[in-house]
Amino acid sequence: MAEQLLEFETEMFLSLFSNDGLLVVAEGMGIDRILLQFMRVYSEQGSLVLLLNTTTPEQEYFTEQLRIEGVTHLPRTVTSDVQSAERHDFYTEGGVLFVTSRILVVDFLTDRIPAHLISGILVYRAHKIIQSCQEAFILRLFRQKNKTGFIKAFTDKATAFSSGFCQVERLMRNLFVKKLYLWPRFQASVNTALDRHKPEVVELHVSLTPHMRAIQSSILDIMNACLKELKRYNPTLEAEDLSLENTLGNTFDKTIRHYLDPLWHQLGAKTKALVQDLKVLRVLSLYLTQYDCVTFLNLLESLHSSQKNFASNSGWLFLDSSTSMFVNARGRVYSIPESKKKLKVGAEKQKSSSVKRELVLEKSPKWAALTEVLQEIERENKSSQHEPGRVLICASDDRTCAQLQQYIRHDSDWLLNRLYVRTIGKRDSVAAAAFEYDLKKKDKGRPTKGAREKEPAQKKRTSNGRNRPSLTLTQMMGKEEVNEAAAMGSSGDEDEPLEEDEGEEELNLDLSSDAYYGVLKEPLTVIHPLKGLTDPYSLTRVLREVEPSFVVLYDTELSFVRQLEIYKASRPGKPLRVYFLIYGGSTEEQKYLTALAKEKKAFEHLIREKATMVIPEEREGREDTNLDLARNLEPANATTNTRKAGGQEQPEEPSQVIVDMREFRSELPSLLHRRGLDIDPVTLEVGDYILSPDTCVERKSVSDLIGSLQSGRLYTQCLSMTRYYRKPVLLIEFDPVKPFSLMARSDFRHEISSNDISSKLTLLTLHFPRLRILWCPSPHATADLFMDLKQGRPEPDAAAAQAITVESDMVAESADIYNPGSYDFLLKMPGVNAKNYRALIKNADSLADIAKLSQDKLAEILGNAINAKLLYEFLHNVADVPAPVQKSKQTS
Repeated sequence: MAEQLLEFETEMFLSLFSNDGLLVVAEGMGIDRILLQFMRVYSEQGSLVLLLNTTTPEQEYFTEQLRIEGVTHLPRTVTSDVQSAERHDFYTEGGVLFVTSRILVVDFLTDRIPAHLISGILVYRAHKIIQSCQEAFILRLFRQKNKTGFIKAFTDKATAFSSGFCQVERLMRNLFVKKLYLWPRFQASVNTALDRHKPEVVELHVSLTPHMRAIQSSILDIMNACLKELKRYNPTLEAEDLSLENTLGNTFDKTIRHYLDPLWHQLGAKTKALVQDLKVLRVLSLYLTQYDCVTFLNLLESLHSSQKNFASNSGWLFLDSSTSMFVNARGRVYSIPESKKKLKVGAEKQKSSSVKRELVLEKSPKWAALTEVLQEIERENKSSQHEPGRVLICASDDRTCAQLQQYIRHDSDWLLNRLYVRTIGKRDSVAAAAFEYDLKKKDKGRPTKGAREKEPAQKKRTSNGRNRPSLTLTQMMGKEEVNEAAAMGSSGDEDEPLEEDEGEEELNLDLSSDAYYGVLKEPLTVIHPLKGLTDPYSLTRVLREVEPSFVVLYDTELSFVRQLEIYKASRPGKPLRVYFLIYGGSTEEQKYLTALAKEKKAFEHLIREKATMVIPEEREGREDTNLDLARNLEPANATTNTRKAGGQEQPEEPSQVIVDMREFRSELPSLLHRRGLDIDPVTLEVGDYILSPDTCVERKSVSDLIGSLQSGRLYTQCLSMTRYYRKPVLLIEFDPVKPFSLMARSDFRHEISSNDISSKLTLLTLHFPRLRILWCPSPHATADLFMDLKQGRPEPDAAAAQAITVESDMVAESADIYNPGSYDFLLKMPGVNAKNYRALIKNADSLADIAKLSQDKLAEILGNAINAKLLYEFLHNVADVPAPVQKSKQTS
């Protein structure tokens, strides 16, 4: 059965169902539920609806939900596996289709998709269309061919519209929609619906220990110092976004790149080092509240050892605050006695006698709070007359979940001792071995207590039969911080999953998600990560299948808090208590509050923009008056012959460009189409764009250019182009928002070097004198340039262009006359160049015939005595044979 929509969700659905528009919802408020409702409505043979911007896991989830609800005509996916001949049948069968953007562009251009039969297009994650060109191209092609179909767009990232100028208006223009529907959490009907059935919330503000508070203060001091230095070196960066408060947020990296990307190639080493250090410090602040004392110290020590000799370090490691941070971090783990004291017996005695340390191993304050919560839940379950309520514990990531599982099953001393021995304790291998042996002896006779009286269990195993590993430091920090992970030198041992005791029965829970850690059977207790999941709906599945009565938020996540509110409101009769664990007065609390404030500010900005937005009547493109759909936007300096028809200038006949399939990832084909050129998408082996029968263009971005020059692939591509086309062109296209230089002016050398990009480009032009290199600042400039290059030229033939392969015979000059191998060799001979080689070919059938010609005859053919002499001597002079080297007598 389908889940019943809440009142405000029904209102959302009906408003968007009746009109095309863009729906912006607060994060976590179930935008997937609204999309599913639309998919239910259109999952029938009578309608053809295309769904854009979904990932494979999302497609699987939506299809599975519709199957559970008894939908018969389920959504299907059109990928490259479906042959082009079969795709027309796919489209005519109707229903909801997931189609990759590149396939859809090609099918629209080739009329393989029956555009007049399309009922409409649903766009998921609509905020991505601001940067993406493919989806905008698809929507423009759809609206040009179909004036009646609907376009409905969904997004839950209001913050994506808060930076830049008129972002939401640009998006709505690309979507061809007039209506903007805003649904923040503070909307009146949302408040009313969620407050009527709100969960019982217990907030537990846990206090940081004195050591943790001192470390946090040190980290914030260092971050503040780095920010001041950054602004001092770059006075133009006086932006309110670069505040200490915002530095802690997850979006800070994007913010700093937004300001620095246009200048990145001009920045000094000091500025780049400060940006790097701010990222590292953000990770340190995360580790302080997220993980235990041993993991934090291990990261800090490895960071110190890897960066103290690191040239790019900005110097923060030598500040007083840094010293204080190290002292306090070590103080949480161990202390060194000032004088000989009576040592404790047991494991600590063995450790201290070796390295003169006494283990402190400060427990994480949240652990104690978690124990209290679980004990309270246990007491409540025992006193309740009903079935014991199930428990869901949510932590930030896999590593935290693994540690919590070990803590609940054993205790904090066991966990911290084990972590210490495996990381910091390894520096003294003798003590570590003794300590590990002592731990194993202790574990054998360890009694369970409290919540552990019940039968413990291992983690649920994944489909490959192995336990899920905890995240590495690199994974923890995310894609954009991979380089920082290498600089930190985090220990691999630290990131190994904790071993589990053998002989314990596996917890066999019938849950579809593989991303959780089972702890107890009765009452069912599950630990689940909030981030780093391959399945974006893993939490949704677990909530639906476990149906917990108690949820413990060990870590905060704004979207999941909202998800819990929707979950409770959807089950009005069932109890739900949420325990909210957070460090009071910490960076963790600040990050959560900043995220809330940012979203609220973003919605307020959107509300103001909606009130002042001027939307033309023809925005939806249902009439031909919408200029965004016009295809005759010639450059201002165009001189092509035009005739007036209906008051508009139109080219006499449409012009054509042959485009390689892989090029549809870029914006250029869309811009060429808009300028009135017909795009013919085919698979090309030689070149990316064919402008005329003799003009072939290979397009490279700057990063592609550098990579192709380094690998030698560009040489091969240029060789093929010059062999088969009279006018080979290498087009180098910049990113308009990222100025660049191939090298600093100070790095230019007078001599050619194999390591320099400029030298390699110089060699390329020497090898291929007919190759033309075009530098374009943006795709728009490239489109204008292509229009100029095509003026007065004959149209290219798609079949001929597609027939050219790297192995095929020469096409350009005279296909059946010249042998490509001999032709290339001739052009490399001294005295032979692009101006005189044709005369040689006419007077000699082979290279052997050229060798028979006299020097005077060569001078007559080549028209230049010097070139003739060079070629004649190259062919006839005997190579100088060096005389044998005589060994001189060695003198002692």
